[in-house]
Amino acid sequence: MSLVTLLPFIVLIGAMFLMTRSAKKKQQAAAQMRNDMQPGSGIRTIGGMYATVKEVNEDTVLVDAGPGVDLLFAKNAIGAVLTDDEYNRIVHGVEHDLKSDSDVVPDDASSLTETDGDAKSVDLGKKDTVEETTDAEPTEAAAAEADDAKADDAKTDDVKADDAKTDEEPKKTDGDSEAK
Repeated sequence: MSLVTLLPFIVLIGAMFLMTRSAKKKQQAAAQMRNDMQPGSGIRTIGGMYATVKEVNEDTVLVDAGPGVDLLFAKNAIGAVLTDDEYNRIVHGVEHDLKSDSDVVPDDASSLTETDGDAKSVDLGKKDTVEETTDAEPTEAAAAEADDAKADDAKTDDVKADDAKTDEEPKKTDGDSEAK
């Protein structure tokens, strides 16, 4: 067998080795996280429930989910061990990292639309302007425009008359077409 035929198999085996190696590292990190759990630390289960660790056994964890509610979970069901700040932020809504000097995003846009007193208001309305000619006699171009306007008015009157005729009662037939 030549090297060219074996090359795809070698690349495939190498890729599989790299993928399983990274997955194995992730599994080891998760197992280490679960083994480092101590009573009093906050956790999130794989189902999304937040609780406080009460007791850690070899394969199970007893957690306190609320007053008088103790739950027993398998260690594999623990999705993450949270830091105290993160647990308090999520469960109790306590924020420790807020800076008092930082800008706060408003709940509505009203503060974004306020204007200063010095700003000019902009009128976006359409203004009607009428151009008045100072000449007493119309020029040839003005006369031609007037003639075109009269012709257009006559055409629209004809179209309106045709539309009025078609609005009348349509001609009834018994289904036979006359064009054969």
